[in-house]
Amino acid sequence: MVKMIVGLGNTGEKYFETRHNVGFMLVDKMCKEQSLKFTTDKIFQAEIASTFFNGEKVYFVKPTTFMNESGKAVHALLSYYGLDIEDLVVIYDDLDMEVGKIRLRAKGSAGGHNGIKSIIKHIGTQEFKRIKIGIGRPENNITIIHHVLGKFSKGDYAIILNTLDKVDSAVNYYLQSDNFEQTMQQYNG
Repeated sequence: MVKMIVGLGNTGEKYFETRHNVGFMLVDKMCKEQSLKFTTDKIFQAEIASTFFNGEKVYFVKPTTFMNESGKAVHALLSYYGLDIEDLVVIYDDLDMEVGKIRLRAKGSAGGHNGIKSIIKHIGTQEFKRIKIGIGRPENNITIIHHVLGKFSKGDYAIILNTLDKVDSAVNYYLQSDNFEQTMQQYNG
């Protein structure tokens, strides 16, 4: 069996650790803990790191297409590695959840998230596992674009680091158990 863990975000220094990049932050964290190095693959338009977990190959992926075209990289890699949609987990930010909340879902709509819209469009289904990380709604008349592309406040950043530990734990639990339903029961709520 093979698994592909995809974190969504935008590449480039100016987007580093912005709200929209919590997916990248999680994948970076997991790879750093295991001393994995990313290689940039221009053909697949992604940064990819891989390891073995319980004898199973695991790919960690950060699409380099920018958020709105994430599906290009995801579809190309699923096809190239011969993976089933079953083997895909996507981690991304959610405006409609308070900062630091997490929600694991086995499927669902894009909910207005352009990265997820792109993945659904390119792989042809919304039946894929995902982990949403709450970034909260903008305050003080800040536009959604400025909010998602902005950095976390100090307090929110501390909450997000704590949340990333939980999501890291959830992904590891899933990789160990190979049971997303069980992982959802364990980590939702």
